[in-house]
Amino acid sequence: MAHPAFGTAPDGRLFVAPRRHGAGQVSRETYSRTWRAARKAALAPAQQRSSLARRPYDLRHACVSLQLNAGVPATQVAEWAGHGVHVLLRVYAKCIEGQDQAARGRIEGALDMDGDQDER
Repeated sequence: MAHPAFGTAPDGRLFVAPRRHGAGQVSRETYSRTWRAARKAALAPAQQRSSLARRPYDLRHACVSLQLNAGVPATQVAEWAGHGVHVLLRVYAKCIEGQDQAARGRIEGALDMDGDQDER
């Protein structure tokens, strides 16, 4: 991923801080200050007081959880997240909810397809 107008730093970072002798890493303080300002601009007051997107990492967690709950295969989510499947499931398995009915439906569909083929 690259910024459409500015590209990335030579090491691949999207955001860099200006320095006298080349771009450097954005400091934690600057990143935190910018994140707080973005939350204030984007969220309603009640949401600002909540834990919603309190830290940038919370967005990553929400994204991975959403992908798993949407039924995206764990192998694909792990690749996108830069995890191994084992790590992904160890960390995020508790976030997967409400897929029992859909999973049972897929199994029943697979069994019905097999049954229809045997009857031909």
